[in-house]
Amino acid sequence: MDRLDVMQLFVRIAETGSFSRAARAAGVGQPTASKRIAGLEARLGAQLLQRTSRGLSLTDAGQSYYEVSVRLLGEIEAAESSVGRGRMAPSGLLRVALSAGFGRMYLVPRLPEFFARYPDLAVDLDVSERHVNLIEEGVDVAIRIGFLADSTLIARRIGSMEVATVASPKYLDVHGEPMTPADLEHNAAVVFMSRGAPRAWQFKGPSGQIMIQPKGLIRTNDAEHIRAAVRAGLGVAHNSSWLFARDIASGAVRSLLNEYAPNPYPIHAIHPSGRIIPAKVKAFVDFLSRVFAEEPSLRIR
Repeated sequence: MDRLDVMQLFVRIAETGSFSRAARAAGVGQPTASKRIAGLEARLGAQLLQRTSRGLSLTDAGQSYYEVSVRLLGEIEAAESSVGRGRMAPSGLLRVALSAGFGRMYLVPRLPEFFARYPDLAVDLDVSERHVNLIEEGVDVAIRIGFLADSTLIARRIGSMEVATVASPKYLDVHGEPMTPADLEHNAAVVFMSRGAPRAWQFKGPSGQIMIQPKGLIRTNDAEHIRAAVRAGLGVAHNSSWLFARDIASGAVRSLLNEYAPNPYPIHAIHPSGRIIPAKVKAFVDFLSRVFAEEPSLRIR
């Protein structure tokens, strides 16, 4: 196995969180995969992966090597695709299902780069918070957050989502900063609605999981309305960290209760199964993987 093959194996392990699944995809046994990653770590002189109570995670060195590997593999694929353009290059219409907030904030701004690389592709964005049926609705790729149920769909892990509890400085100046999840009972909440019901807020405490049922003056099923309400000082929200990453960096909102934050949720790109993955699907999923790897609030943890 040459260096590129080992690099691809490492990327599969990082994205699936599993030696066995990555080994199967590479057509080797798990002991062989473990041996090759150990050899890679020995050659680099750094530990890339570590086992935790949640499974495999990347070390700092592993995260850096993953990001470089994804970029290099993508560039190699792009070079090979350009050689075969007109015969093998991705083309046609690609239907993608994703949430509104993520699409507007992180995907659409990067699409010029995607179209420059694949000029024969067009993208149809199916924007919704619901989980569409890919087969029935003719969707090629969907972005799903959370742990996946077993299915015949093909899933590739492309990132992680951390949950942030946030409020604006204006709100906190008036109401004070909550120091524990229990303090949220006395704060106005900006509530995310899922399938007609408010979504409970989950925290990780010293004795286990803590669940809070939020109550507030404003409820919405749209992530960007959550963000706008928090920035307007209407209350505290508990939502995707990527939604507020830029606001936290600028000081427009403050991150709260970080020591109680729940474990990150995996983000997958899923597509219908088949013996051969369409070139347009592979190109887009590889592109998504690079987008997520370059965003601190989205990269695999």
